[in-house]
Amino acid sequence: MFTQIVTILILVSIVGCILYGRKLIKTEKVDAVFGNPERAKGGTHWIIVGSSAILLIWLYYSWDIAKGFYPKSANELCQVAKINESLLGLKYQFPIEEREFKSTSIIKIENENLKKINLEITNSQDISDQQKIVLSSFIKKTSQLIPLLTNDELMEMETKIQIKEMTEDLKLLSSNFQKQDYPFETESERNERQKAILKEGGWGITTVQSGTGSIENTLEVPLIPATNRGLKFHAAAQELKIIDDKFFKLKNHNPQFKNSIKNLKDEIKTYRKNLDDNEEIASTYAKNIVKIARRIEFASIYPPGALNEMQNAIVEFDNLQKKEQGGLRLIDILLFPAGTIVASGPSCSEQGSGRWLPKPSDTFNKFILMSKPSVGYKNIPLLWIDMMDVSKIIGFILPDWIADILPGDYPVHNKNGIVEQNFKGQVLKIVTGDFKLFRIPVPYGHIWDSFMRVFLGLIFGILIGVPLGLFMGLNRFAKGFFDPLIELYRPVPPLAWAPLIISVLGIDNTGKVFLLFMVSLSIMIISARAGASGTQLSKIHAAHSLGASKKQILRYVIFPNSLPEILTGIRVAVGMCWGTLVAAEFLAGTTGIGFVENVAKKYFQYEVIWITIFIMGMLGLLFDVTLRKIIDKTIPWRGKG
Repeated sequence: MFTQIVTILILVSIVGCILYGRKLIKTEKVDAVFGNPERAKGGTHWIIVGSSAILLIWLYYSWDIAKGFYPKSANELCQVAKINESLLGLKYQFPIEEREFKSTSIIKIENENLKKINLEITNSQDISDQQKIVLSSFIKKTSQLIPLLTNDELMEMETKIQIKEMTEDLKLLSSNFQKQDYPFETESERNERQKAILKEGGWGITTVQSGTGSIENTLEVPLIPATNRGLKFHAAAQELKIIDDKFFKLKNHNPQFKNSIKNLKDEIKTYRKNLDDNEEIASTYAKNIVKIARRIEFASIYPPGALNEMQNAIVEFDNLQKKEQGGLRLIDILLFPAGTIVASGPSCSEQGSGRWLPKPSDTFNKFILMSKPSVGYKNIPLLWIDMMDVSKIIGFILPDWIADILPGDYPVHNKNGIVEQNFKGQVLKIVTGDFKLFRIPVPYGHIWDSFMRVFLGLIFGILIGVPLGLFMGLNRFAKGFFDPLIELYRPVPPLAWAPLIISVLGIDNTGKVFLLFMVSLSIMIISARAGASGTQLSKIHAAHSLGASKKQILRYVIFPNSLPEILTGIRVAVGMCWGTLVAAEFLAGTTGIGFVENVAKKYFQYEVIWITIFIMGMLGLLFDVTLRKIIDKTIPWRGKG
């Protein structure tokens, strides 16, 4: 129901916003010339159209629309896939989906192989004429095996009877398949099936309790037929499977063929046994000939026309089952793009975009589960709120040496085993957070850890990079001294530094924050330097003529002129930091978005991978939108000078 409502709302939003946009274009005054940034402002309705279109494509190609509007369609297609799998084996032998009988194809291939090997033996200079005569006789006897299988007069009556029985079974199946109450399920069988359906769950993410007590989530297609149409296909597939197995066990081996191939194998075996070590080439030719004979033996070769009646029965049933699918075929074509549900043995799976593109509804459910502390991911939620005592924050901020520098000694227990606190001991408790105050909500989890790493790395890069960049843009010594150092490490990819930094500083937050600091530092230095060195001389001369000091020129002329470059550099640094952080958390880490994705890819948890991608995109967008707002507020003159 939720997916249906969302899909309808998306369609309404797209159509409504497009109509509104068209109406707005006709009614608004267009007084801005082409190229004026004012023409690109606004347009929230187009943002809604773009976002809705992306979500609609995701819903469609993940098959979530099919799941929302036809939740039992996957189950029915699973039963259809079982029939198609059984029919595929039977059709393989007949010119139904192929151009010719499998028997005909095998005969053509093996006759061609015999001609080829006979030509090689005739032209070979490495074997004697006597060996050529013997090998040619083996080839002749092998080619004579095929007529023993294709001769209708030599075909055993038992084989004909079994083919007739299978044909009658197919005709009976076709007759029963057309009946409304097929497969004639009893009331007790129906009740048992309904119980099994409830226990199995629906199409999509199913939450189950594992043997260890942990919660597991699996993506599956329900196997037990949940509808009457599905039950009909399921029962027919079981009967077809029996016929299919029976047909492939059947071999058209009459006594003449059995004697001929046995004698041929024995002759070739004796011939190879009597060959010397220097006659290896002749032995290899004989070995290849017996391989062809064995392929003929194991192939399903029948006389022409022997399987015509069975072929007609297969075609008749295939047409009936396609007709019985009815509207399900249309659902499969329209709502299961780039694939369908396929069967493999007793199980069914999604084949196509729905397999690697998780459904939004399943992804949202998985995100909710991973956000809960009781479930989480590796016992840590994606994002949650914990009530933390303010004393812990104070203890984290204040250094312990504050208590150490105070005069006096720390308290010592008395003879009664009681420790009486003194002033120095009380201060130590404060700086270490060993006291109670009041609690405040504090976020924690994988998302928060990644967010704070990027934020801290970016802040440190800005605090150091911007002043240093301005200094380099204004001072020749600073530029000459620091420029080689910056340009030496800037071209090196951040991942090249990651193993070294993590090895030295450890896998905790320190190493990752320092790596992000290095990434953002070079970007901020170059941005600030470009902004400072790009200040117009006329503005600086005007400030000098008005009596401005160096500090005033830096504050009111150079720094405002550098702000566009600096803020653009921050936007670039944010993207670089996110990419580097995920890679660093891939290499080493026990928390963070990169860690979650790294573990998920090992177990092919596609919905978790897409959750991490979506989270990284949203956090990056949050940073970027915030920076755009800051740019609009701090440098409203940009683009208007």
